[in-house]
Amino acid sequence: MSATTAEQAGRRVEEVLDRLAENGDAEAHAAAEEVVRVLMEFYGTGLARVVDLLGRPAARPPADPLGPLLADELVASLLNLHGLHPEDAPTRVDRALSALSQPVEIAGFDDTTGVLRLRVTASSGCGCPSTQESVRQAAVDALACFAPEVTDVQVDTAAPREPALLQIGPRPSLAGADGRSSATAS
Repeated sequence: MSATTAEQAGRRVEEVLDRLAENGDAEAHAAAEEVVRVLMEFYGTGLARVVDLLGRPAARPPADPLGPLLADELVASLLNLHGLHPEDAPTRVDRALSALSQPVEIAGFDDTTGVLRLRVTASSGCGCPSTQESVRQAAVDALACFAPEVTDVQVDTAAPREPALLQIGPRPSLAGADGRSSATAS
């Protein structure tokens, strides 16, 4: 695949818009122009973010110079959109899930359906369906940019924990070594 210059791309877009205008469908032409504006804004914002992230002074050079770019939702989504993200899917899933306020672990991933199963790893709230749904929605939102191959998220209900073993026994004696109560020993 040969690289397209900005001039070539601009010419092709103008040609397509001109063809739509010639067909006389003003609504289709306006919609196409809006699509071009939205995409230009999206890519412009992404490029501005790349420039900003790369232009930030660092106290020391990062171990991974791509790290700030790969951690950014907008840049990561652009890289994923074009198949350019250098991290594999499990790494991107881990990156997205690490940003959640509620700790979760992966219970399974079906790469044919794109369903990711999660398990909440720490006690949070009542364990009711609304809490699970908020965890699920937070995961869906985080994964959208970093791992678009995840098409659905399911939160497994945690198995009920066994109650802590309560030791019941006689109360420790308050008697001192001489057998008298420590309150009366003087």
